[in-house]
Amino acid sequence: MTKQSAKTIFHWSGGKDSALALHKLLQSGEDHRVRLFTAINRNRARVTMHGVQIELIRRQAKQIGLPLSVLELPDQPGMELYNKLMKREMIRHKSVGFEQAAFGDIFLEDLKEYRENQMKEVGLQSIFPIWGKDTRKLMQQFIDDGFRAIAVCVDADKLGKSFAGREIDQQFLKDLPDDVDPCGENGEFHTFVYDGPIFKQPVLVRRGDVVYREYDSPGSQNDSDTDKKAPSKMGFWFCDLQKED
Repeated sequence: MTKQSAKTIFHWSGGKDSALALHKLLQSGEDHRVRLFTAINRNRARVTMHGVQIELIRRQAKQIGLPLSVLELPDQPGMELYNKLMKREMIRHKSVGFEQAAFGDIFLEDLKEYRENQMKEVGLQSIFPIWGKDTRKLMQQFIDDGFRAIAVCVDADKLGKSFAGREIDQQFLKDLPDDVDPCGENGEFHTFVYDGPIFKQPVLVRRGDVVYREYDSPGSQNDSDTDKKAPSKMGFWFCDLQKED
């Protein structure tokens, strides 16, 4: 008899780390009760940071066969407001029987601790299916397992415009600079997964324009104890994926 797992809210970005973590979770042999959860920019109807249209995330969820919850955030909310809105949403899920939250984080200790504390406040356990894995091996596994993905957002300080819109394949990995993590775990690049072993059918997309956008840096405030200034802006190249009917 298949063991029934805890009811899980899976924090889903639509990218490679999420896909790998969900795949591992679903392979555990338990009868999983999972709901995907995505935060989007309310004004643009796109996933925060990734810049992917929410319609494409909905199509992912349909092909994966899991329900989806969406949290709408204002444009560039401060951490206080973000935490308040996220807490409210997690309390809502807790109230209807969810017991744990799953994340695709790999090695950023401070981020893991932040998420654990955030979930603990509302009585949810945190799980990290691919935590501590070697990122180069993870990316090789991603390709070998048959996942297909496109780089939709790249840090302009780390990668050039030409990386935006590229297929995630062996050549992509070979072309990454030595100081860029193979999984982009430090935010060097983000992806959209459109096919793989967790999908019934591929999500059909076409590449649109590649555009440059800047955002306020979290560390742009001057430190009163030093004359050093953090960069006031962070620049990213985005490939605007479009749905293909």
